[in-house]
Amino acid sequence: MFSVHLADNILDLHWELYNKTYQHGLYHAFKINDPKPRDIHKANVRDRLVHRAIYRILYSYFDKKFIFDSYSCRCRKGTHRAINRFRQYTLIVSKNNTKTVWVLKCDIRKFFANINHNILKDIFLKHITDSDIIWLLGCVVDSFNTQDKIGVGLPLGNLTSQLFVNIYMNEFDQFVKRKLKAKYYIRYADDFVIFSQDKKWLEEILKRIKLFLIEELKLELHPDKVFIKTFVSGIDFLGWINFSHHKMLRTTTKKRMFKKVSFNPVSEMLNSYLGLLKHGNTYKIRRNLINNYKNKNLNLGEH
Repeated sequence: MFSVHLADNILDLHWELYNKTYQHGLYHAFKINDPKPRDIHKANVRDRLVHRAIYRILYSYFDKKFIFDSYSCRCRKGTHRAINRFRQYTLIVSKNNTKTVWVLKCDIRKFFANINHNILKDIFLKHITDSDIIWLLGCVVDSFNTQDKIGVGLPLGNLTSQLFVNIYMNEFDQFVKRKLKAKYYIRYADDFVIFSQDKKWLEEILKRIKLFLIEELKLELHPDKVFIKTFVSGIDFLGWINFSHHKMLRTTTKKRMFKKVSFNPVSEMLNSYLGLLKHGNTYKIRRNLINNYKNKNLNLGEH
């Protein structure tokens, strides 16, 4: 519908931005299971054009401000590179598996839903002096609130939200690197890990981490997803259980994978899962998944 009168619609949008009469529209809300239930809020096409324009200009500027070991929603990063870095750090800290490595792993509770608008806009002001850009960013940030919490939350679904949470959490990344002096630290969105041979040091910095998140960013760690344990006992990080010499797929992920292939046995889904599985020690899973796929298609063919 937007493209039917594309030129007119874009020109109208241009003048609204120029005259600062632009107002962000409402969101279309729906739920997905990925694998846990998530609330997605989708903006209309008109607003998504604005999101894309903001992202295209600001990403390259802010990406240079981020630490190297932030891996979520960044070019040439991603989950596989984060896991490779994870394994690299374990080898360094363990001195090639000759020393005990302790890992502090944390997860932030309801990450997107608890981003504070005022704090985020104050962070923008540290980097951006152009009042027009600040005004536009404010329009996008304030276009969404988590349920009845005015001034809190970013929508899962906006392209800008991916950039905004990295800008928000960069404050924490800098704290960990500069104040805590944590040399071996990796963050992917709301998951992060810190490696050390000193368990007591990790226990001490955990207290400072909790305090910083609450006081500076109004965020809390998930009480059931914080632990300090040895690497050799297996660390669950980004979908894989990581050990010294191998990594295994989570049991829940494996069950979900077989269930989906059984329910919808199409080659595209199978190839997608096989592409994921090649990054771990998964020979038996891949073999069983292929056999499951073949048997399911054979049974469908007979019917």
